[in-house]
This record gives sequence, C-alpha cells and structure tokens, in this order.
Amino acid sequence: MTNDEFRAALSRLAAGVVLITAQEPPLDAHGRGEDVGMTATAFMSVSLDPPLVMVSLRNDSRMDDLLAEQPLWAVSVLAESQRHIAGRFAMKGRISDRLLFEDIPYIRGEIAGAPLVGGALATLECRTEQRVLAGDHTLVIGRVLTASLPSADGEPLAYFKGRYRQLG
Repeated sequence: MTNDEFRAALSRLAAGVVLITAQEPPLDAHGRGEDVGMTATAFMSVSLDPPLVMVSLRNDSRMDDLLAEQPLWAVSVLAESQRHIAGRFAMKGRISDRLLFEDIPYIRGEIAGAPLVGGALATLECRTEQRVLAGDHTLVIGRVLTASLPSADGEPLAYFKGRYRQLG
C-alpha cells in the first residue's frame, strides 16, 4: 500500500473541523505571547468521565512543539459558515502569523487564555493529560476544563474527500 492509497482511503471518512489554539509563553514586554492556531480534522472525544478529548498533531509542527511546552489549549468547533477560518489556519507555514487572527472575532478563554472563535458551534478549554507518539504524529489527550455553546445556530463544517463540505 502506498501513502497515496492510504490517504485516499481515509479521505472517505467524514470529519468535523476544529480550530486548535494556544498562546505561546510571554515573549513581549506586555506579558503576552503570540497566539497560534491550527485547523484539525483528527479530533475526537475520548472519555466522558473524566472529560477527555484528543487531537492528532504532525510531529515537529509549530503546534506540536508549543503543546509540548504549553499544557493549556483551546478548541473551537467550526460552523459551516466558518470555512474561511479553517482554510486560513490550514495553510502550511503561516500558523505563526499574527495577522491570521486579525479580522476573526474571538474572546480569550478564561483558563487557557487562547482564542475562542466567535460564532463557533462549541468551544472547549483543555489541559494536556498525555502525549502519545504515534508514527509521524503525536496524539495529545486533553482534559476538558470548560465547555460552552456560544452559537446554537448553524450547521457543522465537515471535511470529506479532501474538501470542506456541508451537511444535507
């Protein structure tokens, strides 16, 4: 089996789309680190008691490196109307650009301090419980510290066969 065959087979599994965010440790005189964001489709619920979720991060990616040091991070479950946000944060090599957050409405999480996207279907704040090396990715398991439903309206953004989709 080739990598392309494997990728094509798994592209037939529809997935929800989330934005994972975290804040780097303070680097500037104002005591604020840079906000970092990454679109993810390899995200799932792991446990109800305790409340755990998991995200898969490419090894040595900016987010993987950050979450190896920063235990607090956030998740915004994106609505179908937010596909532009998913596309923006999926662009390789640009996740460190401060301008990525510039025109996106968000609030800061009370615990993680990471951006929580306005209009998301749900938001979570998490603390890393475990990191598991799995091939060329790291599985980051996080305990959910807060969960909210800022937008009860809207349909979920889905990813299927290499493209963002909507239900229906």
